[in-house]
Amino acid sequence: MGTRSFRPYTPGTRQATIPDFSEITKSKPEKSLTKYNHRRKGRNNRGVITSRRRGGGHKRLYRFIDFKRDKYDIPATVIAIEYDPNRNARIALVEYQDGEKRYILAPAGIGVGTEIVSGPESPIEVGNALPLSKIPLGETVHNIELKVGKGGQIVRAAGTAAKVMAKEGNYVTIGLPSKEVRMVRKECYATIGQVGNAEFRNLKLGKAGRTRHLGKRPQVRGSAMNPCDHPHGGGEGRAPIGRSGPVTPWGKPALGLKTRKKNKPSNRLIVRRRR
Repeated sequence: MGTRSFRPYTPGTRQATIPDFSEITKSKPEKSLTKYNHRRKGRNNRGVITSRRRGGGHKRLYRFIDFKRDKYDIPATVIAIEYDPNRNARIALVEYQDGEKRYILAPAGIGVGTEIVSGPESPIEVGNALPLSKIPLGETVHNIELKVGKGGQIVRAAGTAAKVMAKEGNYVTIGLPSKEVRMVRKECYATIGQVGNAEFRNLKLGKAGRTRHLGKRPQVRGSAMNPCDHPHGGGEGRAPIGRSGPVTPWGKPALGLKTRKKNKPSNRLIVRRRR
């Protein structure tokens, strides 16, 4: 994948870059693997805003992604690489030998015609899914399960990859993209390789309208509000916070406060915290 830039005919195109979509081979999704997905846009069941700065955006058709990779020892062939509006990674449409079609996250380096397989005895090749106990040390993986059989939950974003660092007893130690090092059960599955579309991080939206297309509404600084709207608001001209530190609109400490539960059961599995 590469990126495209534009001549500055308008202020919006001066800074904007977009993907060149050179890896996309199919424009319309597989109908049997999609559904209409009603997005809540930050509202609860009463229509009250519970998550600010969400709303609008282009309508999206949800694609069912096979995060479990539980069709063991049956080879599948990649028949298309597609765009997915619900994630920043590309997805690959694969067809198994028995005729079933599924979507998977498209790893970097696979294309139309690539054959993949999942199972304990699968070869160590990009796109194949294996238990962590069967993956050699130093191998890069993505789409990692945290609970056996639940499907991949972490390392699914574009360009991300984790590394198998150690094996001891019933656990395998994984180095995550966030620099966190944690242990995962050896029976959990992971997919070999790095998630594709790594150039996504280099894109520049260029104008506010592209942010609105993504379903994000404007963010207003608390200091620009009235006192009745935010604890930072009010005062003559530019006023300081007036507190020991920044707070949320509801008076809770913000910017740096740790929100992870101290006695969370999975704490014992974390070898090194993320930065």
